[in-house]
Parts: sequence; C-alpha cells; structure tokens
Amino acid sequence: MLNFLPKWLVGCISMSLLALNVIFWVPILIVFSILKFLLPLGPMTRVLDKILLWIAENWISCNGQWMKLTQKTTWNVQGLDHLNYRGWYLVVSNHQSWADIFVLQKLLNRRIPLMKFFLKRELIWVPLMGLAWWALDFPFLRRHSVDYLKKHPEQKGKDFETTRKACEKFTRMPTSVMNFLEGTRLTKAKHARQNSPYRYLLKPKAGGIALAMSVLGDKFNSLLNITIVYPDGIPSFGDFLCGKVKRVVVRASSIEIPQRFLHGDYEGDKEFQSAFQLWVQDLWKDKDAQMAALIQETKA
Repeated sequence: MLNFLPKWLVGCISMSLLALNVIFWVPILIVFSILKFLLPLGPMTRVLDKILLWIAENWISCNGQWMKLTQKTTWNVQGLDHLNYRGWYLVVSNHQSWADIFVLQKLLNRRIPLMKFFLKRELIWVPLMGLAWWALDFPFLRRHSVDYLKKHPEQKGKDFETTRKACEKFTRMPTSVMNFLEGTRLTKAKHARQNSPYRYLLKPKAGGIALAMSVLGDKFNSLLNITIVYPDGIPSFGDFLCGKVKRVVVRASSIEIPQRFLHGDYEGDKEFQSAFQLWVQDLWKDKDAQMAALIQETKA
C-alpha cells in the first residue's frame, strides 16, 4: 500500500504502472487479433476468441493490482452475488468519471463475461488503446447531431447498422454488452444544458441498448443495472490516479428484461420506441432516487 506517499508521487506511480500494463498486453492482444483476421475459420476463430478473452481479463486483473497497491479506497458494494460468468448480460450504469470504467472492470472482471463498451468512433485513434478496443470487437459508433442528419439523411441509421453487426459477433460466445446510457460523463454544465429532470443524472439514450436487445434479446440473462456513487465528490481521472478516491459505493441489481422489448423495431416502430423510452426513463428515475438515498446515507 503506497497511499502514504505524497499524492503527486502516487499519481506518477499509478500512471507508470497503467502505461506499462498497456504496453505489455496490447501488443500480445494485437498479434492474436491479426491471426484471427488472417485465419477466419470457425474452430480457429473460437480458439483465438478464448485467447483474446484470457489476455483481456489478465490485463484487467493487473490494473486491479496496481489499484490495490496505490489506492486506499473503502468499497461499499452490494448486489454482485449469483452472477453467471457464462451468461450474456446487458450492463447499464451512470457515468461521472473515467474512474467509472476501472471501478466496473475491477468489480465485474471474471464475475460476468468481458464487458464490450459502445465507443465513439474517434476513440479508435487513441494510441494503442484504439487498437486494443478494435482487437476485442468493441463497437465504434459515429454519433451525428440532429442538424447533421437533416443535411445528410443518408447517414441516418448507420450507427444502428454498425451496432447490429457488432452485436451479431457477440452471439459466438458469452458477452456483456456495456452501455453508459447518458452517452457522456456527467458535468454541471451538461446537466444544465440538457435541463435534465434528474438530480444526479443526465438524460438516458435508449437507442443503443434497444438495438442490442433486438439482436441478442433471447441470449441476455438479464439487465445488470449498476449505480456508482462517490460520497466525497466526483473524482477527476487525476484524482483517481493520485489515490484521492476515499470511498466508492456501488449497487447492482439484475432486472428481468420485459419480453415485449427483446425483438422490437426501435427505429421503425414509433409506438415501440415510445414504450421503450418510458421504460428506460423509469429505470433512470429509480436510479436517481437510489443515488440520493445513498448519498444521504453516506453523509449520515
């Protein structure tokens, strides 16, 4: 435990270990991914998928080790019992900080199948990490504004087609499809700009998980609903690396996905779209109330 050191030094150590972990695992990941690309044969693909999964899970475990070394965090976690490593999960969570990703990976690694995140297409150019996400079949989406789609209607629906193709790959082996429904990290400015009806959340976007359900609906064991709270204030990524996150509260619940939502046409059926959005908004309303209760509880 190195948290007794000056915070700037803890941050330097954390950043160095994080970088070394990336430099070690990503080239190995890319080598096997290239083999998978060059040898697209059924049995070989399945073997290489398992190898890529093993690499990714060990990479995440190593992140957990440097976190344990540099952090002195009190974890208050409930709801992770009875998860199935060999099942399919649709995972949703609130999003406040880059630290959220490390929190989720630490808690869920090897409890459920490897989480595949929906990523903005621009992130494919992130050095090393972009290649890693590509190698692991993370879906890259190009999100267009409403104004852009009015000028270029031919682009409408392309994100959904990309998501559909990515999700079809996930039918080969157990997978957890992860989506931050807010689409971006919470900030006061974004919250005000949206005029969000929630106290601790931005408005949720339902399209991504609706499409995931339409492709993989019968395979999903349940929707795993994660709520993350930082009782001492939302940390920046720098705060996280410097070991300044004293407490993390996480609540998880498995929610049965209503049958009527498993294979609907979100884009083409407006009635279905409205019903699905109401369902997601109810989830978010409950999550907002849960966050308020947890914050009050931790203050007390």
